[in-house]
Amino acid sequence: MNEKGVYGFVVEKTATKPEIKEAIEKMYGVKVEAVRTLRMPGKPKTRYTKTKIVSGFSKPYKKAIVKVAEGEVIDFYGEI
Repeated sequence: MNEKGVYGFVVEKTATKPEIKEAIEKMYGVKVEAVRTLRMPGKPKTRYTKTKIVSGFSKPYKKAIVKVAEGEVIDFYGEI
């Protein structure tokens, strides 16, 4: 259980704060107070193979930090 009412989600890179708020409220049936977003850059990755060293980056993504109203809880594992 999350006492602070703050949850993190990986969202589409083109999603806006109002879209994220509406989707979370509809999906989980809670009242969202605030949405903060951040773009996570791709991290460098290196793989050593038999023939050469392969370098690249992991894919960048966008995170949303969502704060729900006091006393409300998102239960991810309730239906399992």
